[in-house]
Amino acid sequence: MSLSNDQRTELKQRLLGLQSELQAGMAQREAAAAPVELDQTVQGRLSRVDALQGQAMAQAAVRRAQAQLLNIARALDRIDADDFGRCADCDELIAYARLQRDPTHQRCVACAQARE
Repeated sequence: MSLSNDQRTELKQRLLGLQSELQAGMAQREAAAAPVELDQTVQGRLSRVDALQGQAMAQAAVRRAQAQLLNIARALDRIDADDFGRCADCDELIAYARLQRDPTHQRCVACAQARE
């Protein structure tokens, strides 16, 4: 049995909400990931190290957000193509509870575990 229209609509709305949240915070993440000015006359060595570490963490956050946005876009494409909710490996239905936790899942539990 496939997902009902109500379930698809609910998950699509959730994906669109997640996409909107990520896009809204992207400018802030990208600003935090901007190159750090390392003026030794203004900052001490530890402050520069802290600034570089903060920049690296912000860059990682930008990469994670971009990956999440890509996964969301792919899930939205699958909803529109009507193959949403089916495992990419075995073509079995993905449990609705699994999709509720994360609607970007592309694999059923068995196939996801087999890939680990």
